[in-house]
Amino acid sequence: MKIPRILFAAPASGMGKTTITCGFLAVLKKRNVDTISFKCGPDYIDTLFHSHVLGVPSYNIDTFLTGEKNAKFLFYKNAVGKKMAVIEGVMGYYDGLGSTTLKASSYDVANVTKTPVIMVIRPKGMSLSVAALLKGFLQYQQKSYIKGVILNGVSQMFYQTLKDVIEKELPIKVYGYLPQKQEFALQSRHLGLVTPDDTQQLQKKLYYLAEEMEKNMDIEGIMSLAESAEELPDMVLPKNEVEKKCTIAVAKDRAFCFYYKDNLQYLEENGCQLVYFSPLKDKNLPKEADGIFLGGGYPELYAKELSQNNTMIASIKNAIAQGMPVWAECGGFLYLHETLQDAQEKSYAMVGAIKAHAFGEKQLKHFGYITLQAQKDTFLCKKGESIPAHEFHYWQSTNPGNAFLAEKYSKKRSWQCIHDQRNIFAGFAHIHFYGNTIFADNWIKQCIQWRREKKV
Repeated sequence: MKIPRILFAAPASGMGKTTITCGFLAVLKKRNVDTISFKCGPDYIDTLFHSHVLGVPSYNIDTFLTGEKNAKFLFYKNAVGKKMAVIEGVMGYYDGLGSTTLKASSYDVANVTKTPVIMVIRPKGMSLSVAALLKGFLQYQQKSYIKGVILNGVSQMFYQTLKDVIEKELPIKVYGYLPQKQEFALQSRHLGLVTPDDTQQLQKKLYYLAEEMEKNMDIEGIMSLAESAEELPDMVLPKNEVEKKCTIAVAKDRAFCFYYKDNLQYLEENGCQLVYFSPLKDKNLPKEADGIFLGGGYPELYAKELSQNNTMIASIKNAIAQGMPVWAECGGFLYLHETLQDAQEKSYAMVGAIKAHAFGEKQLKHFGYITLQAQKDTFLCKKGESIPAHEFHYWQSTNPGNAFLAEKYSKKRSWQCIHDQRNIFAGFAHIHFYGNTIFADNWIKQCIQWRREKKV
């Protein structure tokens, strides 16, 4: 199967990968090219930014959270039939797990998906060294997948000088440049803080960026490079129609907006009807709910509003007391606490299903890739079973749980975490269902069982 695709990477963070990726997506959107985008790694923000502001379907692609086989499958499954797939890299091109491996790096994704790569370089303080830098990246791996470069934040004259040198000395093509302009800067992309007016302003900025890219870059050349990507082997995809087995209520609003799109699709493909609700605005859980999915987000920014929605809190508390299965990650975990502290250190009453208090800290305590191993039999898995996960949070809990042991990839740090209380799975860790589908399948079974018990 032929899937035109391109990956934008960089030697390091801060070079402009996101700017170039979003600008190129805006160009494709302007030209009505049926496009899909991906973000390397576990980050939710950029995928939300692509879909929320640009209206381009966007997914995470992560070889640690899902493994290589599933990463390849999910890329194929989501990209097949699209005219263009655009992947945004993460960190430096070869930066992977534990700072010493290629695993889960942008290169790893390029290698798994066999995708041509364009490096984005901001040559501030460099001239000829840009060629030396690129040469090192080209030679570091026998097959680097690097086919081109875009120079970011340079003048037209300096660009032409560097282009001549790079194309003379290296076997890659220079696809253009972007001048240094403050208008191109993409500041905070916290989607929980983006209002409709903000979205309109961001859209204007991105379409202005698209116009500049069309002036100064070989867009047709980039699209031709994407078309040259080697064919991928056909794969068996899930059936489109699945018998409904249960209904899961998914919290989705400004306070709860972090979900891996593949997770939601996995639920749907395995018989779950998803109904969305807002803990901020709605008065009660959807009546048809057989389970509750509370994703991550920014509940601490809306602690007062969440606390004031007494009927929703009572509705969720009552459902949990009756035995309805709940999956809560990070922000959703905070919402289940007795109290939640906001950014001004004022505490507000929450659901109270977790007998603990949530509070903010000024620095990250636990962050990055981890492996969760069950310390006892839970309603999702047996003792000893494990799943890859990711943590990134400034808020902490007086009782983070002890059902699982979280271990860093380096095995130099570990800590207890996760609450497993009969029908509650809740903790700071973000989990991709394809990391170990046993967890998701068992949760679905619990929701189906709850549905049956309701009818008795």
